[in-house]
Amino acid sequence: MSKFYIEGGRKLIGEIALQGSKNSALPILAASLLINGQTVLHNCPDLSDVRAALKILTCLGAECKQAGNTVYVDSTGVCCSTVPAELMREMRSSVVFLGAILSRCSVAKISAPGGCELGPRPIDLHLKAISELGYRVDESGGYIVCKKQDTPKECNLTLDFPSVGATENVILTSAASSGRVVLHNAAKEPEICDLAEFINKAGGMVLGAGSDTIEIIGAKRLYSVEHTVIPDRIVAATYMSAAAITGGNIAIKGVNSQHIGAIVNAFKQMGINIDLKHNYMKIVSDGRLKRIKTTRSSV
Repeated sequence: MSKFYIEGGRKLIGEIALQGSKNSALPILAASLLINGQTVLHNCPDLSDVRAALKILTCLGAECKQAGNTVYVDSTGVCCSTVPAELMREMRSSVVFLGAILSRCSVAKISAPGGCELGPRPIDLHLKAISELGYRVDESGGYIVCKKQDTPKECNLTLDFPSVGATENVILTSAASSGRVVLHNAAKEPEICDLAEFINKAGGMVLGAGSDTIEIIGAKRLYSVEHTVIPDRIVAATYMSAAAITGGNIAIKGVNSQHIGAIVNAFKQMGINIDLKHNYMKIVSDGRLKRIKTTRSSV
């Protein structure tokens, strides 16, 4: 859709169940390649990016089935390490498959990822980290080819920037490989924690997710696993904002209060009534928002 037609002046009223996080589901779907068996993923949103990820998995040899918000992936028969350019371009975060393919096949060939209308997203951090993990990286003809060389038993690496995607690719590259990797300046987002929990459920060992230092101890084998994707905190904040500016009254089911605490505090400062109990949140606004007080650091 290239255009949105918006009729203003209406309050947002009602109740909605929060969908699963897209930014969590995609790296977990990539991680299903590490499992020589079946992955059952609940609360997986039915979005174009998820469908594109399933196409990539199918292209690589996995068997995929989608039933509502539950996705089934059997990676037993994965035999391919190349993702065609047309599939890579369907989703902007398709580069997350690079680490998973390398971990499964020791070699990967992908085109530069695409699908993002926000502009180009350089993947230099990803490739630099993968190189430090013992892979040769070649870029030519619009393709990126990575091959396993001498993987170090111990590897300490530091990201130049705490990139979520690069952190995910380091975890995916290392989780099912031999050796121990310590990643510094890692991203701390909840989606990183969800990926780590999924891998650990399957028999892996990812320690320290949610902090700026993550330790990954490679597992010889990862086993079939069932997992529920965390709720989408970005979608929750979007509905909260819509209710706030329209003077609305809404309820959101299935929120994770730990993931939206800072947002809730900001909205309360604006004079919005928020009642958050367990995984259920009610937002009531009169549409007259107050200015948020800012604090300045003395450093």
